[in-house]
Amino acid sequence: MIKALKTVGRYIMLMGRTFARPERMRMFFHQYLNEMGQLGVNSIGIVLLISFFIGAVITIQIKLNIESPFMPRWTVGYVTREIMLLEFSSSIMCLILAGKVGSNIASELGTMRVTQQIDALEIMGVNSANYLILPKIFAMVTTIPFLVTFSIFAGIIGAFATCWFGGIMSAVDLEYGLQYMFVEWFIWCGIIKSLFFAFIIASVSAFFGYTVEGGSIEVGKASTDSVVCSSVLILFADLILTKLLMG
Repeated sequence: MIKALKTVGRYIMLMGRTFARPERMRMFFHQYLNEMGQLGVNSIGIVLLISFFIGAVITIQIKLNIESPFMPRWTVGYVTREIMLLEFSSSIMCLILAGKVGSNIASELGTMRVTQQIDALEIMGVNSANYLILPKIFAMVTTIPFLVTFSIFAGIIGAFATCWFGGIMSAVDLEYGLQYMFVEWFIWCGIIKSLFFAFIIASVSAFFGYTVEGGSIEVGKASTDSVVCSSVLILFADLILTKLLMG
């Protein structure tokens, strides 16, 4: 318990240093653009691929398992839409990104720590936490709404692919179900939740990487710990935010 409280305290202190005003805005903006490309743009491929197949699998599973003469044919499209909007494209996708992006951030900062690059920045009078971590957090928070949007569209396209090429059901019925009782707030709920998840992924992974001590083995352990901790915090935040936004 004491160790956990100590870790939380170190995390809060690190975030206090991180959110200081950048000394050189031009350099910060340059780093911010680089991190957007590395953390956000490079994640579009895996987001589209996974969302496409998940949308297709959800449609098939719902069609095969809840088919009943007492239920309208458009129920499959309706349930698929609700799953994609409310949980998968925001929460589950961020869990996947925690593994990809979080481990990337932790291993990058951890390597810089063990090779004394961060110490060199401190000796030169640079706020290393602000210089290295803040652009990553801003980049993740900026790009995550676009990744969520891409995930939603890719999942819907995957659902239609099961109709066009798999013959699971009529595309007209699926389309009607996707449009039935559409609530725009559900999209905003997913985006709002993803903003919090993006901050958790970037800040927690940066903390584990920035504070690593030892050699390459500790860097690997910090990368693993960052993914595990980020995933647990995302699930906990998902519970709280869903209650607040949908309650």
